[in-house]
Amino acid sequence: MYDVKPLDQIVSSTIAARGLGISVLAVFAFCALALAAVGVYAVVSYSVARRSTEFGVRMPLGARPEDIVLKAIGDSIAMIAAGVICGIAASFAASRLIAGFLYGVSATDATAFAVLPLFLALVALTACYIPARRASRTDPVAALRAE
Repeated sequence: MYDVKPLDQIVSSTIAARGLGISVLAVFAFCALALAAVGVYAVVSYSVARRSTEFGVRMPLGARPEDIVLKAIGDSIAMIAAGVICGIAASFAASRLIAGFLYGVSATDATAFAVLPLFLALVALTACYIPARRASRTDPVAALRAE
């Protein structure tokens, strides 16, 4: 007998190349998640900020600041839900492509399919809340003059 090694060492050397691929994939996945979060925040924040004049008009007509924030969040929920549903569907479709790279976890991991869309939805709701709160605090006269 020659070149005797423990089984753990043989297994680790066998999957080392895949481990590098998984590490690179994980880095790219994290970068994609960060870019998606920034993009979702930017789009939702911009869409709510564009309506600050509308919110400024609603305030002299009797809308409370809480009503303004709830209106902005309520109008954005449909867009957020559509994005989450389309993202989950695209993820299920792409999961077959990356199934060969995964080791120890399934391509349709329930945790990933639950946590990541929830994270992006929370980012989108935060992106909606911050400009809506800012718009609810603006002076209605200044908002009408901006028109």
